Amino acid sequence: MPRLDQLLSSLGYGSRKQVAEFVKAGRVRLGDTVLKKPDQKVEAAEVTLDGEALEAPDGLLVMLHKPLGHICTHNDGEGKTIYELLPARWMARKPSITSVGRLDKDTSGLILITDLGDLVHRYTSPKAEVEKIYEVTVDRELDPALVAIFASGTVMLRGEEKPCLPAQLEITSPLTAKLTLMEGRYHQVRRMFASQGWHVEQLHRSRFGDYTLGTLQPGEWQMLELPPEA
Repeated sequence: MPRLDQLLSSLGYGSRKQVAEFVKAGRVRLGDTVLKKPDQKVEAAEVTLDGEALEAPDGLLVMLHKPLGHICTHNDGEGKTIYELLPARWMARKPSITSVGRLDKDTSGLILITDLGDLVHRYTSPKAEVEKIYEVTVDRELDPALVAIFASGTVMLRGEEKPCLPAQLEITSPLTAKLTLMEGRYHQVRRMFASQGWHVEQLHRSRFGDYTLGTLQPGEWQMLELPPEA
């Protein structure tokens, strides 16, 4: 069991010194009992602060509808970041929160955020085969022949030695399509279309594995249950 001050500090509630002040003020309880020692060993699920259960003590998993113009980095010197859209306390969690993969500045849609390194690896490993669906708008009319080309498993991206895995393309209008991928290479969707002579004008990810955005609006986030064995 963790120490109380270590636990609250790791969940972003404050430094150990600040946690000691919370305890001194009688703000922290274990069940119905007011805790008096910041170094006391505790069960996280039984601790409350100001009458509220601790937030995601076993790890955080969040689905964010990333808006256009935000970047998936902690370096705010590069522009608006996705982390500015989330509660400030999460930035103080240890381990720190990070996105599961990335969406570039000009791509919107579903991205997962977690503080669990095992989850990041599970979803981004080349062996993970997580299904991702992208909604694409291109610069000129799509050729139906692209469906077979993308499904063939022979599409080569510039600078790479292995072809892309077979991908499912559904043309939904002359200029729009849905592309389902089972891998996540750098800027893969844009590069796949570019390899065949099309430029992607708009790109939106609507699904990642079992998760879909539903009614979540740009900039909104939703807490998710941790998957089994997380």
